Amino acid sequence: MITENRRDWHPARWLRILLPAVLLIIWLGAASFGGPTFGKLSSVSSNDQAAFLPASAESTEVNTWQQKFTDSQAIPALIVFASDSALSPAQLADLSTLAPKFAAVKGVQIPVSPATSSVTGPIPSKDGKAVQFIVPISDTNDVNTVVSDLRAVAATAASPSLAAYVTGPAGLTADLVNAFGGIDGILLLVAAGAVFLILLLVYRSIVLPFLVLLTSIFALSAAILFVYAFASWGWIKLSGQSQGILSILVIGAATDYSLLLVARFRESLHHVESKWAAINRAWRAAWEPIAASGATVIIALLCLLFSDLNSNKSLGPIAAIGIVFALLSSLTLLPVLLVLFGRAAFWPFRPKVDSLHAQAHSTAAPTVHGLEGITGLWKRVGTLISHRPRATWAIALLVLLACGAGIVQLQANGVPQSEVILTASQAVDGQKVSAQHFPSGSGSPVVVVADQGKAEAVLAAATATQGISSASIYVGNVRPGTDAAPVVREGKVIINAVLSSEPDSQAAEQVVRSLRQDLPAVDQGVLVGGVTAIALDTNTTAQSDLVKIIPIVLLVILLILMLLLRSIVAPVLLVASVVISYVAALGVSAVVFNHVFHFSGADAAVPLFGFVFLVALGVDYNIFLMTRVREESLRIGTRPGILRGLGMTGSVITSAGVVLAATFAALAVIPILFLAQIAFIVAFGVLLDTVIVRSLLVPALSYDIGRAIWWPSKLSHQPLNGEIR
Repeated sequence: MITENRRDWHPARWLRILLPAVLLIIWLGAASFGGPTFGKLSSVSSNDQAAFLPASAESTEVNTWQQKFTDSQAIPALIVFASDSALSPAQLADLSTLAPKFAAVKGVQIPVSPATSSVTGPIPSKDGKAVQFIVPISDTNDVNTVVSDLRAVAATAASPSLAAYVTGPAGLTADLVNAFGGIDGILLLVAAGAVFLILLLVYRSIVLPFLVLLTSIFALSAAILFVYAFASWGWIKLSGQSQGILSILVIGAATDYSLLLVARFRESLHHVESKWAAINRAWRAAWEPIAASGATVIIALLCLLFSDLNSNKSLGPIAAIGIVFALLSSLTLLPVLLVLFGRAAFWPFRPKVDSLHAQAHSTAAPTVHGLEGITGLWKRVGTLISHRPRATWAIALLVLLACGAGIVQLQANGVPQSEVILTASQAVDGQKVSAQHFPSGSGSPVVVVADQGKAEAVLAAATATQGISSASIYVGNVRPGTDAAPVVREGKVIINAVLSSEPDSQAAEQVVRSLRQDLPAVDQGVLVGGVTAIALDTNTTAQSDLVKIIPIVLLVILLILMLLLRSIVAPVLLVASVVISYVAALGVSAVVFNHVFHFSGADAAVPLFGFVFLVALGVDYNIFLMTRVREESLRIGTRPGILRGLGMTGSVITSAGVVLAATFAALAVIPILFLAQIAFIVAFGVLLDTVIVRSLLVPALSYDIGRAIWWPSKLSHQPLNGEIR
């Protein structure tokens, strides 16, 4: 750690010119290439849920078989026309002319022969008030564009008395893509604006917020350049949600690391005149906690590679790349900007050299040892901890446990696809209308792959299953009047089983479970897939990931903290504190989701993502605090060192926490349920961690334990500067 009697650095003139110039050129180059790439990320991203399942998932195996039957991975669009009264013969005749128009839309699957049609329909409803078409969209085309064209064709037949909807998996996918359209611009603007306002209020400087934001945006530009390249090469799978999380994570983390360096730089400017000496002191003091913090977050994120879900597995390296550049920008670009601006970075409140700064307000009443020079809120907090440490941490712990009690209300079993999009969606509306006139699962049947010789027996068993309204063996899209022989591939046939409930409902998932349990008695090699099965397998895998990854992340963080703090007791305490903070955040979030926002549930991956971000980022503040505490403890003893470490880092940690909470809250501008829930969990959790855990629980409990907090290092049993044991 840095000490004040260390010789200050005064580089040669040529180095003072060359070093900043080289670093600026490197970062300007990264920004110039990475910035324009930002708008291209959507071209290498996918929101197809099936693509993120492991190859071993049963629904993935079914998808593989389906490709053999159709020679493509077509996504079905369900086009529904509905009226309040029975459709007239004239209306039905007009609607029948739409089939070839839908088939002619670019991107719709081409029929395999003249005897077949790619479009099924019009299919009239039993009540005579609606018809529907099933239009397969080729996976090699832009689903969003194709759906838009289909909606344009459907609109030509719509009227005030006849509503038209394009729904089904393709319609929902298109609306999901449109919902993610806010990532490129609005998300970044909201996050950057929030960071700027907070820094402006905290530092009361006009210049500094621009320098910190510039550092964050350059880091994001460089990260995007690498993420785009890796996604283009097929090394990682990029989705809309990971794209949004990357932007927020880089801005938040880079700002956090920057604030720690800024705090040290401002502190050093009160002791030395030279800005070079000040940045040298600041960098030497800050690089270790910043590097340790960044490395911890990177390794914790890479633990997602153990996930069986490709979406989780890909987010790990994507987010880790972001943290790498957040780390590099704060340790290379920001020091250059700070040394170029010097004291002007804090204008209009420029720090002045003041030998009495460390003993500011020395005329005040005598204070607790360790709090000399600490004023305001953090002096009061430190005094409270020194006088009532046990009561302080006990009350803080009780508050956290009370918050965590709500975790029993968390319903992280997945949500219906119709509730994923929080804004108006034609696909969602169409799904509801379709359910009023047709079997709910007609557009997304359960797909059963069975042996040809046992097809009839499997068909009978599937039809007899409760929750299945009808089932049929796949014969291809055959035109009326032609033979309808089953399509056979490698001795297998496909059976489409129509659900009587909506395909994204819990009831539909239960039907899939029943089919998987009962059908093997008829055909041992039977496979059950389809849209509902994909959702079920995704949720099951996500829940399995949670149980597997949490212990790995905790163990990794514990080992890193042990190496950094050279202690066993302190790391165990810190890891326990972030776990309690996570449980408390999840408990409050569950109550808010259920009783304030009235969400029907949460995505199964929400607890895992919330855990990784809260624990990894919460450790940031642990490291910021405890590395300073250890530095001060070496000088003045453990208990005074705890108070001084808290007093010296309290403002910067609080500022960093508020900034990170604000950046994650910006995710809520994207109208996707998953991201809105992650935004609330992480934003609230970071604030909880900053205000209660890092300000009260950890310092008070550490103070109560005393020097034993450093066991088994020498610091745990060596009296320093007369400190009473």
